[in-house]
Amino acid sequence: MTSCTPRAAWLNLLRRLHFYIGLFVGPFIFIAALTGTLYVATPQLENALYQDALYGVEKGERQPLAEQIAIAEQVTGGHLRLHAVRPGLSGNDTTRVMFADPRLGESENRAIFIDPMTLQVKGDMTVYGTSGILPLRQWIDYVHRSLLLGDVGRIYSELAASWMWVAALGGIALWFFTRPKRRLNNPVQHHRRWHVSLGWILLAGMLLFSATGLTWSQWAGGNVDRLRAAFGWMTPQLNTQLHGMATIGDPHAEHHAHHDGMEMPDMQLDWVQFDEVLQSAQQAGISATKLEIRPPRSADKAWTVSEIDRRWPTQVDAVAIDGSSMAVIDRTRFADFPLMAKLTRWGVDFHMGVLFGLPNQLLLIAFGCALCVTIVLGYRLWWIRRPARASTNPAGTLLYCWLHLSIVGRTITASLALLLGLALPVLGGSLLVFILMDIIRWRRHRQEAQITVG
Repeated sequence: MTSCTPRAAWLNLLRRLHFYIGLFVGPFIFIAALTGTLYVATPQLENALYQDALYGVEKGERQPLAEQIAIAEQVTGGHLRLHAVRPGLSGNDTTRVMFADPRLGESENRAIFIDPMTLQVKGDMTVYGTSGILPLRQWIDYVHRSLLLGDVGRIYSELAASWMWVAALGGIALWFFTRPKRRLNNPVQHHRRWHVSLGWILLAGMLLFSATGLTWSQWAGGNVDRLRAAFGWMTPQLNTQLHGMATIGDPHAEHHAHHDGMEMPDMQLDWVQFDEVLQSAQQAGISATKLEIRPPRSADKAWTVSEIDRRWPTQVDAVAIDGSSMAVIDRTRFADFPLMAKLTRWGVDFHMGVLFGLPNQLLLIAFGCALCVTIVLGYRLWWIRRPARASTNPAGTLLYCWLHLSIVGRTITASLALLLGLALPVLGGSLLVFILMDIIRWRRHRQEAQITVG
């Protein structure tokens, strides 16, 4: 086994790992970037496509929520549990009355859209998650998260999120140690300059999207939640227990798509209470025009009224209201959130393209397109520099590169790989696959070489 300098050993390891990430994980990052770009680019198209359901008449007197809900219940036949109501309080926005339908998927609800002025039924469709996205973006979101393959497909997005930050930092490190001292004009260096320049421009975004994407992931997400809970970074949630303690909730619920609380027998609700609860919440300082009212699931639970306008990160306050006395029993204010909880809220909303509205969308569209170009340039670089014939040199394997590190280097990298593999199981599993592929490839080429010599 030939020796090499410590610097060369580290560069060989970084180069081989970066190559493997680009070759095998690059397509998944590309798909995630492309579908994510489509997701954030479609709100205006969705508003135009479903404008009949989203908007009613502009003038008139708003009718009580009780009457609007009664109309919606007639549409459903009265056999579905009322999940939440989003009253149309601004302009000509319609009221969205959402019912839990057992025929729908997890976190999907059947929404009846009611014109608050005329009580006309404007639409009847499936909405998804806390964000309440409509069918167009719901389909794009399913593609983005799981390629329409359910929980199995979610491995793809977790693979992309797990490796993107490694690819970004590793690429920057490779450039730093191998950048030419003078400008060279050839196809390889031309593509490399573009690849590196875009990498630097997109570095912060890639790190942010890796971090926020992992919080929604199937395997690493649980580890992230435990870490946040251990450091007190969880977002405070309302105490809806009329005689109990508050709980700590998940600010990513709109992407996780989990319903809150245990399944309880349906309660008989008085629709008039929705108007009373809304009035109590507004008197308590809930001032946003985009609200969601959720009735209690059992007699010992409170009503909740939450601000849901994610364009303004300060408008996420919420109150819990005792339905019998209309008294506010608990409240959460964004101003009182711990710093990490605020950063989490901002990161989640930025990732989804809703923070500050259109500027966030345009920035993410530019980011997604540039990331796709960066990946294509990486493949172009590989194609230009590919060997004319397969090489049997074992230096092209991760294991060989790792064995040529110093003892300290091998210990550090092995420990780091083990810790990351435990924290990010999909990253750890795919790394083992990379190593196994290298070993198989090395042995196959050695056998071919022996046959050729023989």
